[in-house]
Amino acid sequence: MREYDLSNARWRKSSYSDGNGGNCVEVADGVPGVVPVRDSKVPGGAVLVVGACAWADFIDGLRRS
Repeated sequence: MREYDLSNARWRKSSYSDGNGGNCVEVADGVPGVVPVRDSKVPGGAVLVVGACAWADFIDGLRRS
């Protein structure tokens, strides 16, 4: 399994995240070939690293629904 240095990652919340501080998903841009995803309520917790193509397909599917 490959590890990524995300210590300087710039995280941003999803535009669909709950504005009340709950149900927030954050992604980090600028990591070549992948999109790191985490729960904003647990910034030091686990990070899911998704392939960039799979992430693009996921977002495309959300836009179509």
